[in-house]
Amino acid sequence: MANAPQDVSNMDSDKPKPRGEQLFLDLEGRGRIRVVEFKGPEGAPSLILLHGLAATGPLNWFTAFSDLAERYHVVAVDHRGHGQGIRTRRFRLKDCADDVIGVANELGIRRFIAVGYSMGGPIAKLCWSRQPENVRGLVLCATARYFTPPQFPILTRAILPGAVVGARLAPKLVLGQIIENMVKTVPTQEGRDYVRREMSGCDPAALAQATRAIIRFSSRNWVSNITVPTAVVITTRDEIVPARRQYALARAIPGAKQFEVNGDHFACAVRQTNFVPQLVAACDYVNAEASG
Repeated sequence: MANAPQDVSNMDSDKPKPRGEQLFLDLEGRGRIRVVEFKGPEGAPSLILLHGLAATGPLNWFTAFSDLAERYHVVAVDHRGHGQGIRTRRFRLKDCADDVIGVANELGIRRFIAVGYSMGGPIAKLCWSRQPENVRGLVLCATARYFTPPQFPILTRAILPGAVVGARLAPKLVLGQIIENMVKTVPTQEGRDYVRREMSGCDPAALAQATRAIIRFSSRNWVSNITVPTAVVITTRDEIVPARRQYALARAIPGAKQFEVNGDHFACAVRQTNFVPQLVAACDYVNAEASG
């Protein structure tokens, strides 16, 4: 295990920040992956944070690190092809889930709560379905049982392979366009520079494949089998993953508790929303239920 310390704390300056550490883990038979770890209090339960499409661990969760680390052992991963995640020629959500289990094993985490945002929701659910003994609970944010109507996967078979090829032929050009589209909504130069640094390691071909994987994903046939305590954090003004699908996810999982956020799909990165308090409350609920 290679170790590269770095302060990756929440950028909120209102209170002292728990210090995070950037680690690079070599997972046997899988590859090299970056994680961000906050130790939290002695003996604290573990959360593994799973980011959304075209993000990284720090980009998705930076507003929440400090608050979560006050009471939990927090680990955020970069998924395959994202940021400094494992390099891959074929992106599959189940491989991302297996990477998470590998990270947990490498860090000596026997059981954890999987916290998934958007694309991270399917990965969290797959962690549970593939290795249920490792997952003590789920917190699913801005996500759904499925993401598109049934006819969309047929269309992607014709469209997205070309996008993958184009991204491999001109990766710098494609990635540059993706990054510049992302930074348009960032209000400060410091923030735009941070996004560019985080996104510079992304593989645009993997991002295209990840898009296809999300479009094809559905847990409708098995989500009702989830037996661990679950919270669903619903972004009520979401136009990317409509709130109605998020509510449907919560109804489909036995005993799942709903936590509402008055925000859109990017509420995780906007301090003006109530996302972080609701996220912390959701994690506290799942942890209490799993400990009871």
